[in-house]
Amino acid sequence: MNLTISKSDTLGVFAGTLCILHCFATPFLFVALAGSASYGGEAPLWWLSISYIFLGISFFAVYRSTQTTSRSFMKPLFWVSWIVLSFVIVNEQFEWLELAEMFSYLAAFILVGLHLYNRRYCQCESDHCCVENE
Repeated sequence: MNLTISKSDTLGVFAGTLCILHCFATPFLFVALAGSASYGGEAPLWWLSISYIFLGISFFAVYRSTQTTSRSFMKPLFWVSWIVLSFVIVNEQFEWLELAEMFSYLAAFILVGLHLYNRRYCQCESDHCCVENE
């Protein structure tokens, strides 16, 4: 059972870290593309779609981690963090609100931190996780 829990949290940490690196690299991509004559002022579609790929992977990591965590307080923390991250990513595309980049970094860091915490402290001892017994 611990192997399954560890894998979902490891996947969540991996996806979150790549998401943070992706967010960090985006401004540099714009600077690099600015020198190109064919640059149209927007990031390429493949680059924008990476955010949604990370979001999908993180959904499955959060889903599995909430199923297997031994702490009931982790479930809402995972889902609220994922929803905030999703909103920030979708908001970047549709520009409903003007949000600082800090929010995307913060949401991703919190989600990575939750996966690290869950991986370290919220392991089940058997195949039957006892969230209700807490």
